[in-house]
Amino acid sequence: MKRNIALLLLILSFNSTFAQSPVEEKLGSWFTFFGNHKISDKTSISTLIQAWDYEFVDNFNFILYNLSINYYVTPKLTTTLAYGYADIDSGFETNGAHTFENRLSEQVGYKHKLFKLPIDHRFRVEHRFLNKSGPNVTHNRLRYRLGTKIALDKTFFIRIHNEYLTTLQTKKVDAFSENRFYTALGINASKSVNIQVGYLNRAIKKLSLHRLQLGLFYKMDLRKKT
Repeated sequence: MKRNIALLLLILSFNSTFAQSPVEEKLGSWFTFFGNHKISDKTSISTLIQAWDYEFVDNFNFILYNLSINYYVTPKLTTTLAYGYADIDSGFETNGAHTFENRLSEQVGYKHKLFKLPIDHRFRVEHRFLNKSGPNVTHNRLRYRLGTKIALDKTFFIRIHNEYLTTLQTKKVDAFSENRFYTALGINASKSVNIQVGYLNRAIKKLSLHRLQLGLFYKMDLRKKT
C-alpha cells in the first residue's frame, strides 16, 4: 500500500498543468551534487553544488556553491553552519546584469518515525548578501522542509518533501514567500551513493515553475579506522 501511494504521488506530479506565461511554459532543469564527509563521530563537512536552468539544460538561471559543517547532537538531531556563494541571472530570456550572493546560514535537522514512516524536518535561517547592479541588498530568509524517504526495495526508493520559504520584510526588501514541492525516484548505486531523478515545482511570486531534477548524493567516512 505504501509503495502504491508513493508511485501515485510521483505520477501525479509529472502530470501537473502548466500555466501560460512564457517562463511557466518551459520545463527547466535543476541539478544537485551533494556530498557528506564524516570526519569524527560528532562532526562532518558537507559540500553542495546546485545549478538551475529556465529551460532543460539551457538558459542559465542560478548556480550555488555551498560548504557546511555539521554537528550531531544526537543520532536524530543535527546542527549546521554554512557559507554559500551564488551567481544569479534573475531574468528569463534577458541579458541583464547578474546578481552575486554571499550567504550565511544556520540550520537544525531532526529525524524520527511516524507509524514506521521515516520523517525528517529541516529548519534553516539564511542571511543573503546580494551584490546587485544597483544598491546591495540583504535578505533574511526562514525555511522549513518536511520530508520522507520510502524504501521500495534495497535498490529503489521514493523521496518526497515540501519546503516553505519566507523572506522577511525590511526597508529595502518586500516580504514574499515561496513553496517547493519535490518528488523523485531514487536509486541506491552503492551503500554510499544514490541518484535521484524527479520533479520539483517552485511556486514563487504568483508563478508556478516546473523543473526536472537530477541529483547525485554521496557519503564518505574520513574517520581513521581502528
